[in-house]
Amino acid sequence: MTTSVASAAPARDLGWGSRVFAAEAGIPWLVGAILIALGVLAPVVTLMWHASGGSFEHWQHLFDHVLPQAFLNTTLLLAGVAILVTALGVGAAWLITAYQFPGRSILSWALLLPLAVPTYIVAFAYLDILHPIGPVQSFIRELLGYTSPRQFRLPDLRSLPGAIVLLGFVLYPYVYLSTRIMFATQAASLLEAARILGETRRGVFFRVALPMARPAIAIGVSLALLEALNDIGASEFLGVQTLTVSVYTTWVTRNDLAGAAQIALAMLFVVAFLVLLERRGRKRQRYASNLRARPVQPLALQGSRAWVASALGWAPVLLGFVAPAIYLGSESIKHLALAGSVSDQLLASAWNTLYVALVATFFTVLCGLVVAWAARAVRHSEQPTLARFCARISTSGYAIPGTVLAIGLLTPLIALDGLLATLWGTLTNTEPSLWLMGSMGALVCAYVIRFLAISVGGIESGLSRIPPSLEQAARLLGETPAGTLRRVHLPLLRPAIGAAGLLVFVDAMKELPATLLLRPAGFETLATWLYAEAARGTYEEGAVAALAIVLAGLLPVVLLARSQLKPAY
Repeated sequence: MTTSVASAAPARDLGWGSRVFAAEAGIPWLVGAILIALGVLAPVVTLMWHASGGSFEHWQHLFDHVLPQAFLNTTLLLAGVAILVTALGVGAAWLITAYQFPGRSILSWALLLPLAVPTYIVAFAYLDILHPIGPVQSFIRELLGYTSPRQFRLPDLRSLPGAIVLLGFVLYPYVYLSTRIMFATQAASLLEAARILGETRRGVFFRVALPMARPAIAIGVSLALLEALNDIGASEFLGVQTLTVSVYTTWVTRNDLAGAAQIALAMLFVVAFLVLLERRGRKRQRYASNLRARPVQPLALQGSRAWVASALGWAPVLLGFVAPAIYLGSESIKHLALAGSVSDQLLASAWNTLYVALVATFFTVLCGLVVAWAARAVRHSEQPTLARFCARISTSGYAIPGTVLAIGLLTPLIALDGLLATLWGTLTNTEPSLWLMGSMGALVCAYVIRFLAISVGGIESGLSRIPPSLEQAARLLGETPAGTLRRVHLPLLRPAIGAAGLLVFVDAMKELPATLLLRPAGFETLATWLYAEAARGTYEEGAVAALAIVLAGLLPVVLLARSQLKPAY
């Protein structure tokens, strides 16, 4: 009987009374989604308030001495990274899609491996690898017969070009992933028609395949640039004064919150431009064709051409992942061989990292479930637009750089701390204390806002695969939206929730800017431990911390490779 009701449900209207019941039952979820959206908006509003509170002298000093150089460096960095990630990502995607050569099946997922290495870890590794007395330059001097770094020295990595190259070789997988999927789903008939009309293979790529893939390229580039804008460790290690570094130094070094807020406000304009770029690309993401979407058949390369293609494909993997990973592994082995074990402080940092990441993952997935289910529960009511608007606002935190988010959260967290301390002191007659800023609560709040987009997106994707007939059948049988979620949808959502939780967990482990600014005194994570070691110029235990972060980052890469890059033929 239940099966027949479920199968018939899509064809019948729930009726006015059922829609009213669904709307009323979904109101608590909508209220929760509104509160979460307001929490995401709070740091942006606070940031504007702080920036407007700065004196004219603050603004004048920033415009004269800070913003011009920082904005120029940031613009040049983003432009260089955009060019490099586009060339590497699109080139790799077309190479894998259009050609067959030795190692292609392994390379198709290996090209994602640089995503496992945070940008600041790559800078940390290459600063030592390419040091004047490091292994690379020492080996080159030995080959050339030189004995001193003064006789032969490579260009200094601590420069804007060095930052562009390092960030480009780490962030290109964003473009590769989106473009590879677009190339793989393009109809082969379109490309074959161009060939029949006399177009060369190069012309097919530039005049047919590439224009259809432009929306995917725009999305991948915008994501890569958001990550480059959020970077603080690599830019500071390499001596590039970007807007993000300027925010950090203005707040921490000069103790100037208003000035830091004003620089952060300038960063938001850059973020808004990148988000508009992504939205524009998403609007044009679809194209129409009445041809059967037969996948592209790769052309088998032979002889030297096959090995050249293989070498070109493996080059970004070797530079973006293999070389840093080998360095970190060898340095970790050397340190463990000499010291016998890692220090207690590093172990404590590892435990702090795991603990705060697990707590943040739990609350991020929980908030994502509330936001996603609110949009589902009220879709038959008069508030579907409001629910969708809350979902969009809730996912905007991923576009806010960690330094900007930390400054915007400072005042709301202090105010909430004061309220909680007053209430607790009144109830228990004890001295008030800091609940959030004095613990890891501030970090959890920042992580939830920053990574809520991953949770909402993953759960919404899972919900979209569940047929509405199951939910309608449950409601016709008298189940509430909460009961439907608990007894019908949650069991079916376990894979989506697990994947979203894994991605949030690993991103929380790697997060550096917000952690540096909001951690309580004496609280270290693996990322902040590595940052401190690099700042002191001591690389021994920093390599162990970096290797642990990289190994954790491999988990979502494997997940992406299995779910997104399955062969289409």
